[in-house]
Amino acid sequence: MQRTDALASHFRLDLGHQKALKRLGITTVEELLYHLPARYEDTGDIQSVAGLEKGSDAVVYGQLSDLKTRKAWKSRKPIAEGYVEDGSAKIKIMWFNQPYLAKMYQDGLYVKVAGKVTGSEGKLYIANPEVERLDSLPIDRSDSIFKDTGEADDTLYPVYRETAGVTSKWFYHTVLKCFEKGVLEHLVDPIPKDVLDRYNLPELKTALVWIHSPKKATDAEAARKRFAFEEVFYIQIQNAQNKAAVNAATTYSFKTAPDHIAAFTSRFPFTLTNSQDTAITEILANFSGNHAMSRLLEGDVGSGKTAVAATTAYAVATSRPDTEKDWGNLQVAYMAPTEILAKQHFESFIEYFHHLPIQIGLITGSGCMKFPSKVDPKRPTKISRAQLLKWVKNGEIPIIIGTHALIYKSVEFKHLAYVIIDEQHRFGTNQRKQLAKKDARMPHLLSMTATPIPRTLALTIYGDLDITLLDEMPAGRKPIITKIIGPGQQNDMYEHVRSELAAGRQTYVICPRIDEPDESKATALRLKSVKAEAARLQKDVFQEYEVGILHGKMTPAEKDKTMKDFSDHKIDILVATSVVEVGVNVPNATNIIIEGAERFGLSQLHQLRGRVIRGTHQPYCFAVTESKSDKTRDRLKALATAKNGFELAEHDLQFRGSGELYGAKQSGLSDLGMEAIKNLKLVEAARSEAQGLVRRCPDPADFSRTYPLLTHKLTLLGESLHME
Repeated sequence: MQRTDALASHFRLDLGHQKALKRLGITTVEELLYHLPARYEDTGDIQSVAGLEKGSDAVVYGQLSDLKTRKAWKSRKPIAEGYVEDGSAKIKIMWFNQPYLAKMYQDGLYVKVAGKVTGSEGKLYIANPEVERLDSLPIDRSDSIFKDTGEADDTLYPVYRETAGVTSKWFYHTVLKCFEKGVLEHLVDPIPKDVLDRYNLPELKTALVWIHSPKKATDAEAARKRFAFEEVFYIQIQNAQNKAAVNAATTYSFKTAPDHIAAFTSRFPFTLTNSQDTAITEILANFSGNHAMSRLLEGDVGSGKTAVAATTAYAVATSRPDTEKDWGNLQVAYMAPTEILAKQHFESFIEYFHHLPIQIGLITGSGCMKFPSKVDPKRPTKISRAQLLKWVKNGEIPIIIGTHALIYKSVEFKHLAYVIIDEQHRFGTNQRKQLAKKDARMPHLLSMTATPIPRTLALTIYGDLDITLLDEMPAGRKPIITKIIGPGQQNDMYEHVRSELAAGRQTYVICPRIDEPDESKATALRLKSVKAEAARLQKDVFQEYEVGILHGKMTPAEKDKTMKDFSDHKIDILVATSVVEVGVNVPNATNIIIEGAERFGLSQLHQLRGRVIRGTHQPYCFAVTESKSDKTRDRLKALATAKNGFELAEHDLQFRGSGELYGAKQSGLSDLGMEAIKNLKLVEAARSEAQGLVRRCPDPADFSRTYPLLTHKLTLLGESLHME
């Protein structure tokens, strides 16, 4: 059996298995071996139901059955009850005064049950047990590949990520069969031995055995450390290779005089912060260098990233390359994730550039615009897509703002020197080339984000980018006051909002869903919807104020009208989904109510409350939750106490993992990789080793010949990211 063999050539897979494995991206033996356990269960404390005795503390793994509710015969108190069975016997489980528990679980569910055994002989039961749902029951200890070693501590069994049609047990037994068929004999470790030795990491064959069927916890930990290092190591090699490719490409090199920039920024209605000045200086220095810039501008909500983007865009749009004086001005492409945000940036740039003879274009899926209009030089005008594309192609429009429509094949530039990407962190080298298309030169790249990124994550995922932080807020901005609103506390919140509305301010109300769920769906979550909540607020709470709605199912024209009415203060309260999460700018809005706050990730909550930090009035955020969970309260408390987004990001990474802020699909990291990036030393070690390899083999063809297995793994990683 070879690592590249198709699983179907060695195992009988029915159609259900094949579809399930395909969903998980598993078709080969190698992909199966790299489907690593998500966690382990320790079977050392498992007891058989048949051996339970009165008064003992029981830990039982089994299957639920006969769940129901009834009332006690004498006291009439409600009781939830059922049975748990493990194959040796079954025992009753009972919860007193908690009848809802019988509805929380279903017959046939696999569970871990822990509690005190009570009752009388022949009528034993476990009282008020704690129940943990399981994907499957524990594997017998006799199933272990170490069954003949006599190891007393062989009590760990792996639990794998499942999908409909394939179970954790199936993964375990199939991996063991692969081991038995000798797959390990043919494996060659892609990581150089000297790298493994430097960090005391097990080689691949050992690590696979230890992670899939560990004798002891230390074996599993050592294997997980190795695979965590491996995952980060591959990404760091990609980063180093991307950086080398950018450095090898020709780019646009030009200098901008400081007084030229000062003349532009002196017209701003505010003074630039020190970090904005530093960011502009760093970017301008890159423009005059020999290599294309690759930079991530990371700034908290409201820290002034757009001003930095506009200033550096001005430097490009008023420059020509030193080498070819007869060329027209260089061009800038500014890409935003949504039409609302693209149009808002277009309007912001008009404010920055209205006094200059610089044309600005807007291209989105719903239409195109150009500033200035020939009819009114102070206003933009709608133009045809064909006309805009013609002017962009011949270089007449130096600044073009848009959504992903910018990378369509029909959009061509004459001299694209600068690409600005908003909230699209992994917009990579290939897309940058796609924008530049027929130009042999690599444009400079500035990626911007308002989602603060922990240092270890930035070093891992964005390791090919230089990072600039905007860690100051513009003068006059007040820190936002965040309050957690629990059950029964909404009246005081509404009174506060009423006083703000009376003072002329405006309010956002964010809801998790657009419509009310179908009443026939009994399991539907009771989450507030935009439409129903807007109607309730208008009728019962804020009758004297104008309530509007905004959500993703509205047409672009409807969204534009609503946002314009809100900006013009024709709407006092805007009830919306998280469509307002990124970039929407209404300085007079000082209050935001987030309903069902526990349904949003910390990153989303932080972005949402950033909508009310745009003005000089005191902003307030109310995170409303009906949840009584300690975990939810602690998480929302972190939102309330963190001084800024950077502190919040570090808190989220250290105490809960980074899934809320950065999903695996966004980052290319597995759950194991996400755990790894909490370890700064591991990240720095992987980064250092990867950079060393690429320095020794900077040419991709040479690297491929020298490290064929590493190249194979990098190809697989690239394909998985492309699929996502």
